Amino acid sequence: MDRHVLQSMMEVREGTLIREQVGLIVEEPLSIRIEGAPYAVVMRTPGEEKEHVAGFCLAEGLVEGPGDIVTIGFCTEAGTNVATVTLTDARRRQVAELLERKGFVSQTSCGICGKAVVDDIRQVVVPIAVTARFSGARLMALVDDLPRRQSLNRETRGAHAAMILDAQETPLALAEDVGRHNALDKAIGRVMLDGRLSDAVLGIVSSRLSYEMVQKAARAGLQVLVGLSRPTALAVDLARSVGITLVCVQSGRLMVFGEASRVFI
Repeated sequence: MDRHVLQSMMEVREGTLIREQVGLIVEEPLSIRIEGAPYAVVMRTPGEEKEHVAGFCLAEGLVEGPGDIVTIGFCTEAGTNVATVTLTDARRRQVAELLERKGFVSQTSCGICGKAVVDDIRQVVVPIAVTARFSGARLMALVDDLPRRQSLNRETRGAHAAMILDAQETPLALAEDVGRHNALDKAIGRVMLDGRLSDAVLGIVSSRLSYEMVQKAARAGLQVLVGLSRPTALAVDLARSVGITLVCVQSGRLMVFGEASRVFI
């Protein structure tokens, strides 16, 4: 499936109307089914479906790692947007309450609000220890370098990106998508399927830092999450409760929230 398409437009340039074609990012629904039953529908850019679903399942607390998944299936026929996940028997029993919940709404892809959510999330997140430190200058340089890695955004000017790195700042995965949540799920899912979650320390996203982005980072064990706008108050509350460092890089300014010892001058 195409990730971007050409569309005609009219542009006003120096008082003249000019007809041109521009690349626009594709947005389509993806239905995620767990054990044969509908679980969530997300709007996303086609591509990396298995990585997307793996990262989504990790964030939701449905799995702890690739060993909990028997199969992730995705039909490649045109117009088909359904992914199916089969869990191991042991994991299915462990998450039976999640799977049987009636009227379930995914907590990591749409707007559940309120501070009560922090207590709920803490139950599925292990507090994250401080084992890595990064210079503020390097974090700003990595953010500045992110657009160079975004091939889809160069075509469409409409794609978010997420990059996962290890403690040596070596990239482990990069993903782009119309949705910031999806980009982070895809990048984390790639690292998880590669069996390298234990190496994942730093996440950089081309978006704001909301609580669900922090939840996804926490479930992946990331120590630092960097974004391009200030975090929400709830995101900071959650980050502090699980030991994550949030960094905002904006207009040449670096702001650190939560566990500040991981960032030095």
